[in-house]
Amino acid sequence: MAEAEKVSFELVSPERVLASIEADMVVVPGSEGDFGVLPRHSPFMSLIRPGVIDIHEKGEIVRRIFIEGGFAEVNPDGLIVLAEAAVPLDELDRAVVATDLKNAEDELRAATDEAEKARLEKVIGIARVRLEALN
Repeated sequence: MAEAEKVSFELVSPERVLASIEADMVVVPGSEGDFGVLPRHSPFMSLIRPGVIDIHEKGEIVRRIFIEGGFAEVNPDGLIVLAEAAVPLDELDRAVVATDLKNAEDELRAATDEAEKARLEKVIGIARVRLEALN
């Protein structure tokens, strides 16, 4: 029996390579909605919004990675994701994320500089998505 085709998947963040594997399917939180990549997928590019990348094997999610945003390229060789920042979901601590969210909300209330307010709003948005992903 021939082995089933796999999609090649690489996830790179500024800190490290988080994945360089073969999978049945990878689901990515694209800027226009989630998209799944299977072997021989049509080439395209997409921005990525904060969310979770799900790696599927044999009909089940075997690995979940939180990504803060980035860029995805699907090409004839597979899927490459260049992440602004990423961390395996099982490495996130709910209490730490909740504390980070509260601290950022407190800082936003006290902020007067528009650039700082914009930065904190982004931090708050990402923290909220992280908490949602942990549910």
